[in-house]
Formats: sequence, structure tokens, C-alpha cells
Amino acid sequence: MSEARKQKLESMIYAIRTLNDFSPNDAKLMCRDLAPAYVTKTLKMLVGGGLLNSIESDRKVIFRWVTEESNRFEQFIERQIYGDQVKQTPVQDRPRELMLRDGVDKLTNANLVAILIRVGVTGESAVQAGRKLSNRFADRLADFPDASLAELRKLSPAIRKDSYCQIMAGIELGRRVAAVKEELTIAPFRIKGSDDAIRYCIKIFSRLAMDGKQEQFHIVTLDTQHGPIANHLITVGTLDASLVHPREVFRPAIRDAASAILLVHNHPSGDPTPSSEDRSVTRKLKEVGELIGIRVLDHIIVARENGRSIMSEGI
Repeated sequence: MSEARKQKLESMIYAIRTLNDFSPNDAKLMCRDLAPAYVTKTLKMLVGGGLLNSIESDRKVIFRWVTEESNRFEQFIERQIYGDQVKQTPVQDRPRELMLRDGVDKLTNANLVAILIRVGVTGESAVQAGRKLSNRFADRLADFPDASLAELRKLSPAIRKDSYCQIMAGIELGRRVAAVKEELTIAPFRIKGSDDAIRYCIKIFSRLAMDGKQEQFHIVTLDTQHGPIANHLITVGTLDASLVHPREVFRPAIRDAASAILLVHNHPSGDPTPSSEDRSVTRKLKEVGELIGIRVLDHIIVARENGRSIMSEGI
């Protein structure tokens, strides 16, 4: 495909190079086998490439050659057909080969983006597009994941729907891998008291605390070292001792082989102050926990302002 395009461009340039001070119509007459629109487009490219001068005389456009150096024309043709296409780059300098040889951590941001783009378009390779995007976000890389298809498309025509999806999928997968690695490097979290319990619940139930429209009652099951095992939603609606049945609360705790549990619920009002019903539910579940051997370690109320421990204030 590229070879056919190259021959087409070469044949036109070869034909019009014999002309001196010629008009667009002169060029079209010399290239009758080519579409007039193609001839017009190529003339503009030659002007843009610095090989032709466009002179307006008596309201007519006249073209005049700037150079007769054959190598300049050869370079121009190579640029138009291949640009910086990866297949025209020495094998050892291609992004994928660099990654396989030196490791992914040695690649520049531009090379990483080029690999995600995969395929360029006529006039712009994946490598060129990678450079453009890398330069654009060089000082604000953290904003790159938030860029829209339209924004990246303005920077490079090589960004199509498929390449945009590949870029964003690569970023998101990287985020998830990084998050898992971070969790693995952090020492296991242990709830040693009310302050730990509040911190944990504010973090884990932050969306519930900020956006919850109804009260939700959850439990966090804990192992023998009071490390979190899992979170379980028990009920939705106003907390009521008659509705929070111990069977529903302790069933997931037994299934998780939990040693203890945290009770957690939100106050949509934003005020974490415990109500008398909150205290009543806590007392009831604490007594049942003592009977079956699963300790109720604390009851945390989360709200927009902060979190609050019922147990530390006395029930």
C-alpha cells in the first residue's frame, strides 16, 4: 500500500519538475492520469515542505521551484509516505523492541504511549503521536487519565476510538496493579482500639458517610488479631433494635469464622451523635456476641463531619 502511494507521488513530482513558473492548471495538464484534487493537495504539500514557492501575480497563482536537489525531493517523499512510521525505524530502536531488550521501565513516556496507540495514520505514526501526547502532558502527567477522546484527538489524528480505549485501559490496569502492590507492601491493618476502628471505617465507608441518603447497617468481620476480613451489609433503613436481628448480624460472622466484629452505620444528617436506639442496638448485639463467642469490638457511626465510637462513650 505504501509502495503504491510512493510511486504515485514520485510520478507526479517527476512530471511537474520539468515545469518552470507554472500554474495549478499546468500541473494538472501534466498529470492527466491523476485526480485534480490530488494534484492540488500535493502542490500545497510541496509548498509546505519548502520545495515550491507560491507566488500570486495578476490574481493568478504561480509556482516556482526553490531547489533542484534530488535528495531534497527523496526526503520529502519518504516523509509524506512513511513519516516516522515504526516499520521505517531501525529494528533496535522501535518501542516494542526497546521494551523487550531493555525492560519496560527503561522506555520514555512517549514510547509507552506509542505502544498503546499501536498503529498510526497516514502522515502521522504511533511514535509521532506518542511524542505529541507525552510533550503535552509532560508537566501534568496526573491529568492524562482524565483527558477525553476529543482532547487527545486535537493533539494527534492517530488517536482514534480504538487507540483511545487502549490508552485508557492501559492506564486503568496500571492503577489497579499499583493499588494491589501498595496493599501488599503495607503491614496488615489491626484494629487495636476505637481510634483505629474510626480511621478504618471513615476510609472504607467514606462514600456511605458522604453520600448515603438512608441509614445502612454493616458489620466488619475481624480475625483473631482484629484484622479486617470482610464487610457485610445487614439492613437498609432507620436503625431499630426490633429490626436488627442478631441472626442476620452474626450469620456472616460465623461464615467468615470471625473472632470479633465491628458494627458500622451512617447518619445521613451528617451528625454522628449516637441516638438512644443506636445504644440499644449496640447493647443487644454485644450481649448476643458474648453468648456465642464473637466479640462486638465497637460500634462506629460514620457521617460527613467525622466518625464516632459508641463503645468508647459507654453504652
